[in-house]
Amino acid sequence: MGKVKLMMGNEACAEGALAAGMRLYAGYPITPSTEIAEFLAYRLPQEGGKFIQMEDEIASIACIIGSSVAGVKAMTATSGPGFSLMQENLGYAALAEIPIVVVDVQRMGPSTGMPTSPAQADVMMARWGTHGDHPAIAISPSSVRETFELIIRAFNLSEKYRTPVLFMMDEITGHLREGVTLPEPGSIAIIDRPTVLHPDPKRLPYHMRPGSLVPEMAPFGAGQRYNITGLIHDESGFPTNSNAEAEKLIYRLMHKISDHYADIVQVEQVNMADAEVAIFCYGGTMRAALTAMEKARAKGIKCGLFRAITLWPFPEIELAAAVKKLKRIVVAEHNYGQMVLEVERVVQNACPIDFVGKYNGTVITPEEILQKLEVTL
Repeated sequence: MGKVKLMMGNEACAEGALAAGMRLYAGYPITPSTEIAEFLAYRLPQEGGKFIQMEDEIASIACIIGSSVAGVKAMTATSGPGFSLMQENLGYAALAEIPIVVVDVQRMGPSTGMPTSPAQADVMMARWGTHGDHPAIAISPSSVRETFELIIRAFNLSEKYRTPVLFMMDEITGHLREGVTLPEPGSIAIIDRPTVLHPDPKRLPYHMRPGSLVPEMAPFGAGQRYNITGLIHDESGFPTNSNAEAEKLIYRLMHKISDHYADIVQVEQVNMADAEVAIFCYGGTMRAALTAMEKARAKGIKCGLFRAITLWPFPEIELAAAVKKLKRIVVAEHNYGQMVLEVERVVQNACPIDFVGKYNGTVITPEEILQKLEVTL
């Protein structure tokens, strides 16, 4: 058994990142993610790591990109306004294949919005915020324990596929406090990036081994000088205007994620085996959805719950299979309607879709979801 501790979601995020091997945090304080920085300012030096408060969010993500290039697992955390500022460098990290983890503890917007109020309105920005064709991995936890576990998974996926991973928390999970049993350090599975130490100076830095879509990474300072750019590049790392090389690169970037869909995508399904209606949710909204499902079951309504743990890639295979026997699905999220668009794309005419959204700084209640279930039966 591990150690039992009362933790806030933001603290669990910090502790999980440390357990994953993160040793550099660069960030700028912003509600409701500030506690992550506060915890790490204290904890990182204890683990031999470095905490840096940067002048803004653009500098924060630039710093973790540079740290990762040097071979250090690095993370930043922010909320909506800061996440907006990070988009250009997210695209840079995706193209240059630099593993980083960015935590977004979502709050109500747009602009500076309502800083301490819950929302889930950044989920489309997580997929489409930076320009161009690019892969995206985004994960959303719904409890304090899961926050600890999934931030480790975020680092593992980032390292394994050499890509930015977005950890889409929300104010609900960030400020939730729960008793958590932390696993023993030796029981945690940790993945480190494919690395080449002291490589041949003539090695092409983006060369792929046969059958692989992820190039091994030589950290700066390990004996090889090479170029890193945000321009389309060939295996040498230098820019190219070759149409063939451009197509080859973008195809590989997209397929190193899409070809490993089964390894990346996670969902939770509750009472879906006999469900006639279901609730689709993610993140902190799961609490209200789970209670609504239980109340519906108590009234004789065969209700199930489908929770997307991985938001991107969207769990379309699992959702398409889950809705085949449903008479209706209700999408609950804290925004004006974002992931409901993905649900509509996947479900199509398989069953009717209803929506419960909150975008005024308050939380969705179980009763509001239950009412929608009862009205639409």
